[in-house]
Amino acid sequence: MARQKRIALINDITGFGRCSVTVQLPLISAMRVQACPLPTAILSVHTGFPNHYLDDYTDRMRPYMENWAANTLEFDAILTGFLGSERQIEVVLECIARFKQRTTQLVVDPVMGDNGSLYSSYTPALCAKMRQLLPQADVVTPNLTEACQLLGVSYPMGGLVTEDELARMAAAIAAMGPRTVIITGLHASENVRTYLYADGCGRSFDNPKVGRDRSGSGDAFSAIIAAALVRGIPLAEAVPRAADFIGHCLTYAEELDLPWNHGLPFEEFMGELTRL
Repeated sequence: MARQKRIALINDITGFGRCSVTVQLPLISAMRVQACPLPTAILSVHTGFPNHYLDDYTDRMRPYMENWAANTLEFDAILTGFLGSERQIEVVLECIARFKQRTTQLVVDPVMGDNGSLYSSYTPALCAKMRQLLPQADVVTPNLTEACQLLGVSYPMGGLVTEDELARMAAAIAAMGPRTVIITGLHASENVRTYLYADGCGRSFDNPKVGRDRSGSGDAFSAIIAAALVRGIPLAEAVPRAADFIGHCLTYAEELDLPWNHGLPFEEFMGELTRL
């Protein structure tokens, strides 16, 4: 009997802030895929708060995945997110070597920064170490800040890039290993742009900007992409639908004081995800 598809979810667990595993697990589950977290850290709140408690899980990651191996677990995809140290990247490389089979998809979300700045826990050495994941990756989903870090180039003024510049950047990242590069959260006038580069060809998808920046949208996007991959959904279909779904989520976040039946009905809202 065929088993349910599984994704090994290597990311932090954050108690408050709607990000990381907290948002990824329900989205992957809603797409009828089993999410199997391998925590990199436990945080009370995400690092955008002025104060946060962080329990580094590095020393427990190896025994954790060794037990997975002892139980002969197999995964259809591995999705990496927040990695807090160079040591953790070494552990993730071991996890990939142990669990990535010929048909296992590796999706790398190189969580390093946004809007031209690195997150407080990231150093240039850690960013450089992140590049070691790319030769193993099938898909990588950086925002523009992270794409620049992977390439070792300066963040463009105002975060603005042309379609030709995006194509060159994506091709350069793809040359490091991943066959597909998805650059997210791009500024495009009144829209947010997502750039999909696969098999030497690129195309953009635009969605209206909704409210202010919110944590977790990148986590949600990479989770939907990973689940779509293991379900055999073409990325040319999954990418715009993932972006549309996140737009609906942000709309609800901006309108929490309004009834659920305002705009898109809640049942239809969730149906957008489960129909993927």
